[in-house]
Amino acid sequence: MTKSIESIMSPRSIAVVGATNRPGSVGLAVFHNILSAGFEGVLYPVNLKAKSVQSVKAYPRLSDIPDEVDLAVIIVPAEIVSTILEEAGKKQVKGAIVITAGFREVGGHGVELENRLKEVTAKYGIRLVGPNCLGVINNNEKVRMNASFATKMPKAGNIAFISQSGALCTAVLDYAEGRNIGFSKFISFGNKADVSEIDLLRYLKDDPDTDVILMYLEDITNGREFLETAREITWEARKPMLAIKSGRSAEGARAAASHTGSLAGSDNAYDAIFYQSGILRVESVNQLFNRAIAFAKQPIPKGNRIAIVTNAGGPGIMATDAAIRHNLKIATLSEETKRKLKQELPPTASISNPVDVIGDATHERYEAAIRHILMDENVDGGIVILSPQAMTDILETAEIVPHVAKDVDKPVLCSFMGIVDVSEGIQYLEKHGIPNYAFPEAAVRSMAAMAFYGNLLSLDKRQVLRVAADRDTAAAVIKKKLAGKDSYYMSEKEANEILQCYGFPILRSVLLKDSSDVDKASEEIVFPAAMKICSGDIMHKFEAGGVRLKIKTKQEAREAFEDIIESAKNFKPSAKIDGVIMERMANRGVEVILGAVRDPDFGPMCMFGLGGTFVEAMKDVTFRLAPMWEISAEIMIRTIKAYSILKGVRGAPPCDVDAIKDCIIRLSQMLTEHPQIAELDINPLIVYPEGEGCVVADSRILLESPA
Repeated sequence: MTKSIESIMSPRSIAVVGATNRPGSVGLAVFHNILSAGFEGVLYPVNLKAKSVQSVKAYPRLSDIPDEVDLAVIIVPAEIVSTILEEAGKKQVKGAIVITAGFREVGGHGVELENRLKEVTAKYGIRLVGPNCLGVINNNEKVRMNASFATKMPKAGNIAFISQSGALCTAVLDYAEGRNIGFSKFISFGNKADVSEIDLLRYLKDDPDTDVILMYLEDITNGREFLETAREITWEARKPMLAIKSGRSAEGARAAASHTGSLAGSDNAYDAIFYQSGILRVESVNQLFNRAIAFAKQPIPKGNRIAIVTNAGGPGIMATDAAIRHNLKIATLSEETKRKLKQELPPTASISNPVDVIGDATHERYEAAIRHILMDENVDGGIVILSPQAMTDILETAEIVPHVAKDVDKPVLCSFMGIVDVSEGIQYLEKHGIPNYAFPEAAVRSMAAMAFYGNLLSLDKRQVLRVAADRDTAAAVIKKKLAGKDSYYMSEKEANEILQCYGFPILRSVLLKDSSDVDKASEEIVFPAAMKICSGDIMHKFEAGGVRLKIKTKQEAREAFEDIIESAKNFKPSAKIDGVIMERMANRGVEVILGAVRDPDFGPMCMFGLGGTFVEAMKDVTFRLAPMWEISAEIMIRTIKAYSILKGVRGAPPCDVDAIKDCIIRLSQMLTEHPQIAELDINPLIVYPEGEGCVVADSRILLESPA
């Protein structure tokens, strides 16, 4: 598939259908851009009436061109685009870019027109970018193609940018020019009638001109395929990817009754897929390029220990605070480094990190400080801050930074603070591959992103573990429960049948049909006991008054049975009640939640977080797509805010995190093997001290027949 879009990315000949001499037209802009960019191939304008376009001989139709055409750029009314594509197919044109709008994005008849495009491209095997796009730019010196209606050709660089939005592309090109940022490829892919972000990622994975990939996405075509492709780029090609995903506030496909369903909006799925594939998600175009220039120009740090050199105390403190907030460590300089700094800096200078070379610092003083900290084995990267003072030699200081940085394989970022006074120094830095940021916090955030990515590259345990499970029995239980139904809520006792097949630690329980069953049940269940309503129609037992805890005698149990049944009937008179579950009270421990939901686009997702009755209020949860790597399960546990509780606080022992990980892995496998599980909650999963395991205290499952 990668080679199949070569005709679009690196054509030897281009026909612009709809090229025109009319001022202000898209047809003129696209043709002029291809011509003026210095396209290395042959260019043909196609216009039914004009004899020439921009002094180049024009042809009335595609079929009139006597030679082969690799790429057709189509700028004609939406109603006739499919006709042009038919003509292109008969001429054996391999690729097309449809600039024209008025398709799926406008709905109604536009959807029909786009479906027709898909039919024609499938019929003739044409690869198509668009419709409704800005176009494609390839800055390779052997291609030099600007097949877009952007206002200018961007400078060459090692960053590729792909975008679902054409309007954003024009702003990005202008922004990038102002920051002196170049591109290897610049692609607006619009409605994705054929070529998707996945095709483009596959192409860019092997593109020798591209070292960093930037994306603006509104949706993803195929979550699983995207995940696997992006993983190859991260861990095989080792190219950083950064993405803006719009629509963060969109809610999930349906409002679900389970905790997991209510917490699992579509944005959680994107967070999961980005994290699991090594893509760094950013919030704005400014953040996107702040990080991109660092990745494009500097080596990836081997750790997160940074050193700061500054000529002003305040900015140094700001940078330090930002570093701590963004999970960087302020490196502890070696005694040898401090000795060297002490020899070359004035007595008033601070030789601890951050290193303050004092406001009257010359470029020689900066050079000594930068060289010594970068040579320190305790330092993984450096940030150089310069606040312009009357005595500061800005250009000379800028000149020494790349001179020193070339001797070490560590990233160096600068913050020559301001715009006007430091402009000459900034220009020198950027020209020589040193990213500069107007203020220190931005430099720190970019260094933190690089350190985070470096840590991703070093991850091990990148494999899916399989556990012993009774898959067949679970499948039989699920089949029986659905038995012709489209959906079925399983009560806790029924849900536990499935969990037991996958080795989850389940409490011993007995289902009471009547209060008189207490005597027999007490022979199996030792007091103190817990009693809970058993009904597939009542999702949240506490809300229904359907839970009683710490029951110590048979009489209390009989009374609890009657109270629970009465409360449940009052709460939901229509509920089908199976009875009351009686089980031994679980020992106290830390309550967490495991959950699952089946995203309509990406399939099964696992959730982990702080458990209990306030999980929806706290929202301290994280999601991953299943099946997941072993390391993904570990990271899920470490990334919740309450992880410090699991590690042990105020004298409490650390929790059995390995037992939690084991349950997450079992859940991931169970979801993968049984697509009928639409939603699941294990809340709480009670976790005991290290080595003592955990236990499922409550569970529920929603089954649905797969579409």
